[in-house]
Amino acid sequence: MDKYYTITELTREFGVSTRTLRFYEDEGLIHPERRGRTRLFRPADRRLIQEILRGRRIGFTISEIREIIQVYKDPPGEMGQLQLLMKKVNEKREDLRQKRKDIDETLTELDNVEEACLTRLAEIGVGT
Repeated sequence: MDKYYTITELTREFGVSTRTLRFYEDEGLIHPERRGRTRLFRPADRRLIQEILRGRRIGFTISEIREIIQVYKDPPGEMGQLQLLMKKVNEKREDLRQKRKDIDETLTELDNVEEACLTRLAEIGVGT
């Protein structure tokens, strides 16, 4: 008999809400079986949830995750998926590097403003 996971088992395992898993289902990312009102998740669904959560942690949008999953299902399959994933990883890395640069520049500017304020306060005789 195939192993199935309940929504409760998966929410506990991954530390997510049932609402999160229902959202992933509504978005077409996972496809649990239905028995009445009960959702039964296959091991493949569990692996997909694991990968979806990983993608979310590194900043991929639901749309990007859907695209990566879809490429796996269509030709060229896994090779295409891996190539797309590498492209997305590089794009995300560049976005983060740009954000880091922007943050560093903003921090430098804040330091400059603070220094100018302290200098001016000293000039007008106000102690800090």
